[in-house]
Amino acid sequence: MRIITLNLNGIRSAANKGFFRWLPLQDADIVCVQELKAQVGDITGEVVSPDGYHGYFHCAEKRGYSGVGIYTRQKPGGVTEGLGVPEIDAEGRYLRVDFGQLSIISIYFPSGSAGEHRQAVKYFFMEQFFPMLEKLAACGSEIILCGDWNIAHKEIDLRNWRSNQKNSGFLPQERAWLTDVFQELGFVDVFRRINPEPDQYTWWSNRGQAWAKNVGWRIDYQIATPGIAGKANAVSIYKTERFSDHSPLIIDYDYSLSA
Repeated sequence: MRIITLNLNGIRSAANKGFFRWLPLQDADIVCVQELKAQVGDITGEVVSPDGYHGYFHCAEKRGYSGVGIYTRQKPGGVTEGLGVPEIDAEGRYLRVDFGQLSIISIYFPSGSAGEHRQAVKYFFMEQFFPMLEKLAACGSEIILCGDWNIAHKEIDLRNWRSNQKNSGFLPQERAWLTDVFQELGFVDVFRRINPEPDQYTWWSNRGQAWAKNVGWRIDYQIATPGIAGKANAVSIYKTERFSDHSPLIIDYDYSLSA
C-alpha cells in the first residue's frame, strides 16, 4: 500500500503545475491533500476523480481557503467529514476514510504565522484535537494521519532552528504537544522511524532562495498507530518537480487494503 500526502497550496494551482499528470504514474493507493483553496463546485474534471481514483473532500466555508481531500483507488467503507467542532469544521481541516480495520485521515493544522489571533486558533485546534487523538489511539483500529501539521518537531526538522525558536511552527508548546502525541498516546512518526537523516524537509518558504539552498521545514507527516507504522518499508520526499511550496511525502506499507 502506497500513501502520498501533499499540501497543494491550491488544488487548481497544483493542477496547472502538473500534479494530476504526475499522480497516476505513482501507483498510490491513497492520496491525502490539504489546502485545497476551493469550494466543492470548483472541484471538477480530473481534479474530482483523476484516472481511476475516487475523490472525497471537506472544504472550508470561506472561499479560497483551507480544505482537505482524499483520493482512493478503492471505495472506502465509510467517510467522515469534520471533527464535530463547528469552529474547526468551518475551516475544512479533517477528513477520514475507513477500510475495515484501517482508517486514513487527511488533516490540516492551522498556521499561527499570521499573528497572535491565528496562533490562538492553532492552540484551540490542538486542545480540541488531543482528546480525539486519544480516542483514535484506543479505538482498536489502525490509524494513519496524513497532512500538514504545521509543527517541526525537533531541531533536525528545520534548517534554521535557532532563529525560529520564537516563531509559530517551532514554539516550545507546539513541540511539547507533538511529543505527547508520540510518547503519551503511542503514535509513530513513520518517516522518522525509517529515515533519521538531517536535511529532510517538506516545505520551503518562497522568500529568498530557500528551495535552492534547501532551507526548509519538515511539517508534513504520516503519523500512525504502532501496528501499521511497523509495516512501513520505504519513505521518500519527491522533489524532482514542484507542484506547491510543499513536496509530496510518499510512504509504502506492507499492507493490503480491504473495505
